[in-house]
Amino acid sequence: MTRTRGLLTAAAVPLILMAGCARPDTAGEAGSASVATEPITESASAPAGDPAVLIRIAQEGGFVPAQFVYSRIPQLTVYADGRVITEGPVPAIAPGPALPNLQVLKLTPARAQQWADDALKAGVKTGADLGQPGVADIPDTVITATSGGKTETVRVMALDHAQATDPNLSAAQQAARAKLRAYVEELNKLTVETGSPASESYRPAELAALAWPYVAGDDGLNQPAQAWPGPALPGEELPPAGTGLTCVAVSGDAAGTVWAAAEKANQRTPWTSGGKQYSVTFRPLLPDETGGCAALKEAK
Repeated sequence: MTRTRGLLTAAAVPLILMAGCARPDTAGEAGSASVATEPITESASAPAGDPAVLIRIAQEGGFVPAQFVYSRIPQLTVYADGRVITEGPVPAIAPGPALPNLQVLKLTPARAQQWADDALKAGVKTGADLGQPGVADIPDTVITATSGGKTETVRVMALDHAQATDPNLSAAQQAARAKLRAYVEELNKLTVETGSPASESYRPAELAALAWPYVAGDDGLNQPAQAWPGPALPGEELPPAGTGLTCVAVSGDAAGTVWAAAEKANQRTPWTSGGKQYSVTFRPLLPDETGGCAALKEAK
């Protein structure tokens, strides 16, 4: 049995997109799942390794602890070079693995751009009014897409959890939400399509480690301590002040060393540094996230 890390697991299913089949040049309504019989030919390929984000689906807010806010990984990111990075399933065990299961697959740049174009057609528009349903403490779904040189962002409260007939939502808001859900579901359906390419594990060039003082639990899940192999903990404090959450970042060979040690640990492993013990959550930095811990300071 497997599960996805963190909260809202149903929304975090890995999105494995088909690279071999292209959608029509004139896309229909989102959710139609229409596929062209001829592949898109690339008239202008993006540079290899281009980290420009075309689509990002992320969760923000909600009633969650600070370390979860900073370690939360976007549900889906599509880059201009065709890379798609998402979080795959992890074993349903306790304690869970220390590292998230990030997966990467490759689309053609033209197909990646088509998904971004269709996102705008599905209602991704800055300032769109999607209403406030009668639910609480559920993260917002934030969808960002870039098409025609313009970036649009829509924030939807409880996209997957509000009732379709919620009396707090107008008919127009309900329809707009349904259209966005259909777009996301169209991506999800491709994970089971015959012919979808196999994804590969994503190994980041840079890794952030979020640390706080270790406190042993009384649930019988305490683990043996491991020596911390990276820069000395605790690192720099993350805002807001008073959370006790700190961060160190590693790259290059140091990132490989920390990653190898984390593969042998789990979420409850205490890490020893400078004579003290810390709990650590690992946050791989994505290709567009630079600057170490500074890349996470705007996390919501």
